[in-house]
Amino acid sequence: MLKILFLVLMSSGLPVAIAMAGASLLYILISGDLPGYAVVHRMIGGIDSFPLLAVPFFILAGNLMNNAGITNRIYNYALALVGWMKGGLGHVNVIGSVIFSGMSGTAIADAAGLGTIEIKAMKDHGYDIEFAVGVTAASATLGPIIPPSLPFVIYAMMANVSVGALFLAGILPGVLMAFLMMLTVAYFAHKNGWGGDIKFEWARFNGALIETAIVVIWPVALYYAVLAGAPVQITVLAALVVLFAADWKFKFQAVLPIMTPVILIGGMTTGLFTATEGAIAACVWAMALGLLWYRTLTWRMFVRVCLDTVESTATVMFIVAAASIFGWMLTATGVTAAIADWVLGFTKEPWIFLLLANLLMLFVGCFLETTAAITILVPILLPIARQLGVDPVHFGLVMVLNLMIGLLHPPMGMVLFVLARIAKLSVERTTAAILPWLVPLLISLAILTYVPSISLWLPRYVGM
Repeated sequence: MLKILFLVLMSSGLPVAIAMAGASLLYILISGDLPGYAVVHRMIGGIDSFPLLAVPFFILAGNLMNNAGITNRIYNYALALVGWMKGGLGHVNVIGSVIFSGMSGTAIADAAGLGTIEIKAMKDHGYDIEFAVGVTAASATLGPIIPPSLPFVIYAMMANVSVGALFLAGILPGVLMAFLMMLTVAYFAHKNGWGGDIKFEWARFNGALIETAIVVIWPVALYYAVLAGAPVQITVLAALVVLFAADWKFKFQAVLPIMTPVILIGGMTTGLFTATEGAIAACVWAMALGLLWYRTLTWRMFVRVCLDTVESTATVMFIVAAASIFGWMLTATGVTAAIADWVLGFTKEPWIFLLLANLLMLFVGCFLETTAAITILVPILLPIARQLGVDPVHFGLVMVLNLMIGLLHPPMGMVLFVLARIAKLSVERTTAAILPWLVPLLISLAILTYVPSISLWLPRYVGM
């Protein structure tokens, strides 16, 4: 009955969160087994979680970066690095998303922020609007895979696993996905005879390489200095002073913004701060860059960003609360146990379960918002995964990637609708433009599903 009530409310046009909470309340009132206020108690309990405190701060950090002119710096850096290659702006699109993913944590922020610049630039350079929309949509899925990631935070809370381990698990898969997307860009460039979009200049290219080297060498040098016994606080402060001095002297495009995920992951893996404290550190870093260093963020803009963050956080938290009561009701009514018994009766092979789970999650991702889908699917699928020996960190990555692909599909694909509005295309044309880009995404999904070492190597290497 619970599932029928939910489907009826969903089909009536109600938002997903209201449909889940409403179905749970109606079921309780009809069955009479529990008092109606149990819904409120369970919804409050669903968001009474310390890891969820990271959500508003990660949203704020992404909004600050998005409104402080950081996207233009990222775009110019990526242009200098790969814009001279065949199909240059397509590669720029992917590299830009890789970098921006380390700040925003969501696919929608990537599509709305960096996508606005990228689609316009590609259109001005003569690219088909469908190609521009397709590569932007595909690269936006990197947002929640490369840390930080809001879906990973929600999954970690639901599955009781380490946020830091999930963040580390997303790095190598993100690199793999970006590589396959760039191969796809190269294919289209070869097929259509596209050249580069800027002239290759050693000075500009070397500048981008130097920035890349700094981003790689700086944290490694800091890590080994601390490992050698240097005081952590003094070493970090000195390293930051050197970093800002170099940026002031050489006017780098994107070194400081790219350091956001480096500082976040470095602090979490060394035990300097937790995921929630890391989210606060990311906000402080974004404020320092926008308000003090680049001075592209005014106090008036800061207030508006904070209000936008409050609105986004309220939406996410309400979905989590509604999904928590719905998921609890699914468990209480025996739905999750029945599904587990059916799956385990059908197969005890992990690879078959993962195949079935992928198909289910791809389907659900087309209809449910990501946060709601995670909070509903984790209680159903994770116990089965654990029984079959599937690592919960690996399973979390696979789940999030499935749901990100779902964001590109009608009827509920938010990235699809955002890009349709930005590109001024119909939903039908936007959907057709995205279809070819499902190939690299599904190949990535298949590889990451059945080669868990790609996602688990880094967390295990650092002992998380």
